[in-house]
Amino acid sequence: MSGRLPVIAVVGRPNVGKSTFFNRVLGRREAIVHDAPGVTRDRNFARTDWAGRSFFLVDTGGVIEGSDEALDTRVKEQALMAVDEADLILFLVDGKEGVHPLDERLAEILRDRRRPLLLVVNKMDNLPADPAHHDFWRLGLGEPIPVSAISGKGSGDLLDRILAALPEEEATAEEEDTLRIAVIGKPNVGKSSFVNRLFGEERMVVSPVPGTTRDAVDSTLTYHGRKLVFIDTAGLRRQSRVDESVEYYSALRTARVIQQAQVCLVLVDAIDGLTIQDVKILERAWQAGCGVLLGVNKWDLVEKDDRSAPDFEKEVRARIPVLEWTPILFLSALTGQRVRRTLDLLLEVAAERERRIPTHEVNEVLDDLVRRTPPPHFRGRPVRVRYGTQIQKAPPTFLLFSNFPKEIPDHYLRYLTNGFRKAWGFIGVPIRLRLRSTKGKTAPE
Repeated sequence: MSGRLPVIAVVGRPNVGKSTFFNRVLGRREAIVHDAPGVTRDRNFARTDWAGRSFFLVDTGGVIEGSDEALDTRVKEQALMAVDEADLILFLVDGKEGVHPLDERLAEILRDRRRPLLLVVNKMDNLPADPAHHDFWRLGLGEPIPVSAISGKGSGDLLDRILAALPEEEATAEEEDTLRIAVIGKPNVGKSSFVNRLFGEERMVVSPVPGTTRDAVDSTLTYHGRKLVFIDTAGLRRQSRVDESVEYYSALRTARVIQQAQVCLVLVDAIDGLTIQDVKILERAWQAGCGVLLGVNKWDLVEKDDRSAPDFEKEVRARIPVLEWTPILFLSALTGQRVRRTLDLLLEVAAERERRIPTHEVNEVLDDLVRRTPPPHFRGRPVRVRYGTQIQKAPPTFLLFSNFPKEIPDHYLRYLTNGFRKAWGFIGVPIRLRLRSTKGKTAPE
């Protein structure tokens, strides 16, 4: 299990191209880009990777030093919070405008922070002919690195420099039988109350005020010979609701915890029901490859009859595709109802995530599915899925060989995935399918 992913924060004055650079590194349009300065008000973060090394990249609002505007002050505070939380700072400046007085002031602030830093000179569109980036040596922050975020020039070299500047990857020394469980969900759904009830003591501060838990905290117990590490995390809110700097970075820390965890216990409020934000949290854990258990907390407060739990379960499974194969448990952290039952289900989900299916069995099920419903033709030619094998567990990943792998539609892949589930279960665990061409290939042993 690898250590926590490093955080890289992009800071600078307004309109130097931070959001454009952010989108360039991610390879998708994640941040709003506009010529008007100050478009990015809050911070935006996303996970990305380069040369096999993953990290979180944070886009910050432009820092306006000396402004009396309340919004400018807030943006400055958030950007400086990014500096304090990050493992590496990218100080972005504008190569077309040259050294700006605000760049000099920010350079002083960043020097005082004493954080690892790279000075990046953006808008160097005429590389390598334009030497304007050398003017930024006067900031005293080391070698200026020229890039053009809009065209991508110099981006690869910069990313190589970023990886070299990051702290070395840490490998945790946990035992093989250790299971890391992230307790996640919106603020105030009872995550801390659940952990306290499970351990029989006040390990976490509990308050009706949403967002009381700021950092991720580990608690360990042994159950049926397995070491379980529970991580109680700060609540995840919608991005537009994350107003405080501390809350924003609580969300970032929670995202890092999900990347570390093997299983996520997603708690939702029985009174509120399943909200859009609950679904997004579930999907985030699912996409990260974690096993997932949905815990419906505060079930003791719901007025119910004998059909309430089955009706709730049937409704959410029909509405949310992720939940079709996710175990759901109705519990109460306050009374202790079914809290211990979560341990058994978490172990079951963890075991499903570690399963490996023999290749002959994979192909027996695959052949049956393809014979029953062949894939649609491509330009009048039959598309064949010839064979497959499981190439990875945790989460289970299958490699399928086809004569036209790129032409197999998503709905057919869903059909195969559902067929695999009906054959082997994998309850609470995402299944991943990879496709490869059979041209020049032989079937795996």
